[in-house]
Amino acid sequence: MIGVLALVVITVNTCIWFVPIILFAFAKFMLPFAASRRVLSRWIMVMGENWVSFNAFIFAVVNRTQWDIRGLDGLNRKGWYLVIVNHQTWVDIVVMQTALSRRIPFLKFFIKKELIWFPILGITWWAMDMPFMQRHSKSYLQKHPQDKGKDLEATRKACEKFRDTPTSVINFLEGTRFSEEKKVRRKSPYQYLLPPRAGGAALAIASMGSMYDAILDVTIVYPKGVAQFWNMLCGYVEHVVVDIRQRPVEAWMLAGDYANDRDFRRRFHQWLSLVWEEKDRNIASIRSEFVGP
Repeated sequence: MIGVLALVVITVNTCIWFVPIILFAFAKFMLPFAASRRVLSRWIMVMGENWVSFNAFIFAVVNRTQWDIRGLDGLNRKGWYLVIVNHQTWVDIVVMQTALSRRIPFLKFFIKKELIWFPILGITWWAMDMPFMQRHSKSYLQKHPQDKGKDLEATRKACEKFRDTPTSVINFLEGTRFSEEKKVRRKSPYQYLLPPRAGGAALAIASMGSMYDAILDVTIVYPKGVAQFWNMLCGYVEHVVVDIRQRPVEAWMLAGDYANDRDFRRRFHQWLSLVWEEKDRNIASIRSEFVGP
């Protein structure tokens, strides 16, 4: 009953904010003046923050979650950030919005293109300038080589829209939620992570790198076991650890061409592998604080 009631309240809250967000988005689309569009974009982000803040309040009332958020010092809600984070469950999105809301600019997620048709949320994500991505499999690209690189070009165009307004671009670099079965299938060298996919992050840096204040390396750990969305609705999420580490956007990252420069691509993969190795050790360390090594 608690889960159903929480879901109803969150759905009503979403519908309430859906209307003004869509109206402002269409007004922004129609206006020919760049300055006016920037103002409307900021108002839409404020409405988005109010939307997710009320959802976070409902989850807090239901769950009484113990939040352990580390590394908040030095964050600026008027800055630009690229946020990279491990991915285990849909709850990760709620966790990120709760931990970072009003501490950095409103989070912009890379979303699969097909989800634009998701009822209410799809068009809301569009109105909030979320970047929609269409990833092609290796088998598809073998049959349609003319489409190679189009997904990365779409990333570049999506990031270009964020130059005028402080923005946090979040990327789940693993590309999917972690599971032991996926870990085996993808031959992951990590204990708690899947191998990261570098293309989206590289293009986000290439498009806006000089504007980023930092790369936020975020690690999420659920000490009592990975939380599922329905568990959160029902009030079963007891403890969440969010560890935030700021990494600089180094000069070499801005100078390369990920799509066409093999040496740069290799260097970027090496850098990301080191980041992921450190993240894997960090997860192990955090888990050992609660459940032992």
